Amino acid sequence: MSTVVNDEKIPNNVNLAGDKKLQRALEAWQPNFINWWKEMGPYGFQADDVYLRTAIAVGQEGWAHFDYVKMPDYRWGIFLADPVADRKIGFGDCYGDPVWQEVPGEHRNTLRRLIVTQGDTEPASVEQQRLLGHSCPSVYDLRNLFQVNVEEGRHLWAMVYLLQSYFGRDGREEAEALLERRSGDENKPRILGAFNEPCTDWLSFFMFTFFTDRDGKFQLLALAESAFDPLSRTTRFMLTEEAHHMFVGETGVGRVVERTAHVMKESGKDHPDDVRKLGAIDLPTMQKYLNLWYSLSLDLFGGEVSSNAASFFATGVKGRAKEDQYEDHKALEGTYRVAQVKDGKLVEEDVALRTAMNEVLRDDYVTDCQRGVDKWNRSLEAQGISFKLTLPHRRFHRHIGLYANLFCDPAGNLVGKETFDAKRDEWLPSEADKTFVKSLMQKPIYDPKQMASWIAAPRIGIKGRPVDFEYVRHGDV
Repeated sequence: MSTVVNDEKIPNNVNLAGDKKLQRALEAWQPNFINWWKEMGPYGFQADDVYLRTAIAVGQEGWAHFDYVKMPDYRWGIFLADPVADRKIGFGDCYGDPVWQEVPGEHRNTLRRLIVTQGDTEPASVEQQRLLGHSCPSVYDLRNLFQVNVEEGRHLWAMVYLLQSYFGRDGREEAEALLERRSGDENKPRILGAFNEPCTDWLSFFMFTFFTDRDGKFQLLALAESAFDPLSRTTRFMLTEEAHHMFVGETGVGRVVERTAHVMKESGKDHPDDVRKLGAIDLPTMQKYLNLWYSLSLDLFGGEVSSNAASFFATGVKGRAKEDQYEDHKALEGTYRVAQVKDGKLVEEDVALRTAMNEVLRDDYVTDCQRGVDKWNRSLEAQGISFKLTLPHRRFHRHIGLYANLFCDPAGNLVGKETFDAKRDEWLPSEADKTFVKSLMQKPIYDPKQMASWIAAPRIGIKGRPVDFEYVRHGDV
């Protein structure tokens, strides 16, 4: 297992002290990062002690340390998974060749763009969630929010390390720009659309961490196959931390579903208005939030037919998730069937498999999302409730790819703009829905022994601690 140096300014396992130029560059960037964190990180909680995990190694066991820390003092660092001896390129035209330890000149711009795009998502999500602490349903959830936030900050460090290490002046400029863009800013927005979407209530946060962080999982899995070995090793360790973010989303939505199901069974009422009057989030509203965050996250995979995706695969820059599961690692002969709109009708056509690599990755994502939705539905079934949450069709509410600017219903049928506009509030959160959800969350819960009435308590606490442990010592309590 690699040694992680924790007594330096920047914890790392990349022998940062052995490259003084790089060390100086990162130490010069560090104060700007801290300033960004204090300005755009969790508002009003910077002086609080938070029970957080901090990476101290990169092995599967014992890789993290849990203790109280003030978030500005968190030990952000640079951690790469241990190298694989004699690793070879696992896909594409260079299948079987040695992986790259440096950036090939012909792939420099492509790799930089991929790293910048991935890096941009990390601070964006922190910015989207910076005010959520003031409406938290419990101290347990507040701590989980902050854990997600600090790890997104560390993932930014992971990408900045690659930029500063391998891309010279361009990399340093991109690293600064990552701290200059702002989620939702009209003049300097974040690169990807889902990361400019407001995330101002906890139902959105749970949907975001389930759906959007799950996109992150699959993007990281694809980048973990990269022939650029430092990128592969970086993303492999990021996946270790990413798992908790999806856990927060899956269990968070599950607890909201559980509480609503309990209220419905106990009261014998199932009409949305009645459920709302009882202080719970009705299931149709949850479905609308699901539709929104799922469709936004589908866009993050890119176009269904993409020459860029084909090029990424051919050159070894970005592969398929878990490439070992496939037999044909060159994908030269295969095809993929996609539905395209021609003369106002959906027509299925076969396209070259390499051009459909975004869709192959999206298929795995959809399957993974369905597992979580099935779990939520089992919770409803256990209470005798027939309502089922469903994933809308991947053509619904899309802004990227073949289905951008089309108007489809949640089943994927073409309906036209007039019909879509008329049905929008039935399919996506209306302003009234957002107002209602926020109304349940006006008062934050800072007492560790309390839980908001719209969400069920978790089964277990963090790292062996009880659910009502004082995970955050908030100064205003």
